[in-house]
Amino acid sequence: MNENKLSTLLKAVSDATRRSLLTVLCQQGKTRVTDLARIYDLSLNAVSKHIKVLEKAGLVRRETIGRTHWIAADLTQTTEIEDWFKSLKSIWALRLDNFNELMTGGDKNNE
Repeated sequence: MNENKLSTLLKAVSDATRRSLLTVLCQQGKTRVTDLARIYDLSLNAVSKHIKVLEKAGLVRRETIGRTHWIAADLTQTTEIEDWFKSLKSIWALRLDNFNELMTGGDKNNE
């Protein structure tokens, strides 16, 4: 697991506006930056800053056609977060197994 990548991803989705932008992009597909700014009643500059954070994390990709910037969600990087959560779940499963063994006196047939 790449700790730096995981930190970048978690920081990117720690902001409610960025999470919402990502949700909109997943629902609507490729969207112009100007349309995103209208949805959120934010300045083009403010939306662009949020998008740059998402881009840095690899959660969105930008396509420029002429002067129009199109943004699309790219969730391939989310496997880092999924893997981290899986490792947390496996740690808890191991702890619960150990607790169960302790409570049953080590007799696994006593379950």
